[in-house]
Amino acid sequence: MLRVVLPKGSLEEATFQLFADADLRVYRSSEVDYRASIRDERFSEVRILRPQEIPVFVAQGLFDLGITGRDWVEERGVEVVSLGELPYSKVVSGFPIRIVLAVPEASPCTTIEDMAGGERPVRVATEYPELARRAMEAAGVEAEISTSYGATEAKVPDIADCVVELTETGRALRAAGLRIIHTLLVSFTELIANPESAADPVKRRAMEQIYTLLMGTLEAREKVLVKLNVSAERRAAVLERLPSLRSPTISELAGDGGFAIETVVMKDEINTLIPELKELGATDILELALAKIVH
Repeated sequence: MLRVVLPKGSLEEATFQLFADADLRVYRSSEVDYRASIRDERFSEVRILRPQEIPVFVAQGLFDLGITGRDWVEERGVEVVSLGELPYSKVVSGFPIRIVLAVPEASPCTTIEDMAGGERPVRVATEYPELARRAMEAAGVEAEISTSYGATEAKVPDIADCVVELTETGRALRAAGLRIIHTLLVSFTELIANPESAADPVKRRAMEQIYTLLMGTLEAREKVLVKLNVSAERRAAVLERLPSLRSPTISELAGDGGFAIETVVMKDEINTLIPELKELGATDILELALAKIVH
């Protein structure tokens, strides 16, 4: 039913892992094969291409559905339908990337507007020439923009005066002696669709089902299920300490044996929470992994 294109490159491994965790495993004959399959009737074709190209091919109708970054949607300037953000990145975390303007540490500029009015055009090296051009024009900066094909930060100061570059933490830019003075765009990974395909009720339903599965999987990564038993006397103290996604599920145990409680909590709290629950009188504490959480 759906022709789908997935990103090759830095997002490739994290995307394949997300689909596998969502029980939508991507199968291909080798790691260099650009054709793949997903054993689910909602997918008729799966291709793996560079994220820079995906917005264009989806907009043209070559694919119904694709995964790419908002940065490339904005850079290519095409019309697609966003079905929603997918908060994951190449390191599988949910951190967004930023497209930033960075100058040498010694530069007197502290804002993008400070770069205007020079004796010559500002030389900008970037993998995002259209984003850079629009940002410079909006700030009134005369710029000479050159497309970079890697190692962009190394081109300052001999080849370029500044860079417009992608970053998650800014660490690589700082290591190169550069300082961020402006953020052009904050970008998450997105599930995008061809407008005509998204207008088809049957295809749209399948698209939204896939988005639900992927988002449910991403949310489950951050949480665990906790199950425990507690006596009637200790129940109030345990419940007061116990965070929950909504409200804990409480069941009375047979034979006046107290209560069984289960709830969903953040994974990064669990190693503090379990010992405290034990101290408060909880017993038989279980921590269980979650596959999907769908609200």
